[in-house]
Amino acid sequence: MKIIDTHLHLVDQHRFSYPWLGNAPALNRNWSAENYFAEASRLGIEQALHMEVDVADEHMLAETEAMLQATPRIAGAIAAARPEQAGFAQHLERLAVLSGVKGVRRILHTVPDELSRSSLFAENVRRLPESGFTFDLCLRADQLTPIGTELVDKAPEVQFILDHCGVPDIAGGAFEIWRDGITSIAQRPNVVVKLSGIVAYCAPDWTVQTLRPYFDHIVQSFGFDRMVWGSDHPVCTTTATLTRWVVATNALLTDAGETERSAVLHRNAQRIYRLNT
Repeated sequence: MKIIDTHLHLVDQHRFSYPWLGNAPALNRNWSAENYFAEASRLGIEQALHMEVDVADEHMLAETEAMLQATPRIAGAIAAARPEQAGFAQHLERLAVLSGVKGVRRILHTVPDELSRSSLFAENVRRLPESGFTFDLCLRADQLTPIGTELVDKAPEVQFILDHCGVPDIAGGAFEIWRDGITSIAQRPNVVVKLSGIVAYCAPDWTVQTLRPYFDHIVQSFGFDRMVWGSDHPVCTTTATLTRWVVATNALLTDAGETERSAVLHRNAQRIYRLNT
């Protein structure tokens, strides 16, 4: 079945600076669209959205511009942004003139919790519907509530996409705090969930059964119509391969009907990110 990958990271260290990669040796190299699609095409992945890679602030706009041009199979981009800064509105104006920008993201799981709780942050996030942009929400499980729910409640007109199923600590077995956070944030109708990234939070010997309780709770909380799929490539390669993750996804969806599978794998992405496919 056709797949749209809503979470692909491309890395070009010749052009851009990625300060965090110095602490991630397994990922600290270039990751090209050509290499990704050489594997992805065999798996049914026809298009992808580029997800910002937390480049240095001065490279945020240039990264988005470059990755939108990386290959015609990039259907759009989720751009880096800093809602905590006074210049956010001007940054949105620059993004709005780039054809293919679908939303923005500000990573929150590696910054102080206070960053996203300011009135300025919420005020700036509320600007997103003016440009038709979504907000990808990247939080740890322990931040889902109140950090995540507070922000979502302050911006009810914004479409939020919860990355990586809310970052469960699967390797550590910390299921309950994640489960309760997911139950809470899923009650907000302006949040959908991204089935992505969870294998990176597993031990390398994970199986489909390792993922099953987390997937089942996501389905119970959000349903199939509020879920999109993402590879989180190349981060997924820390415990898997792209192929292994796609095979696992298909296994998790075995009991779902064709309508539900197509919703998760491409139809919801087309609707939520406004893709012309």
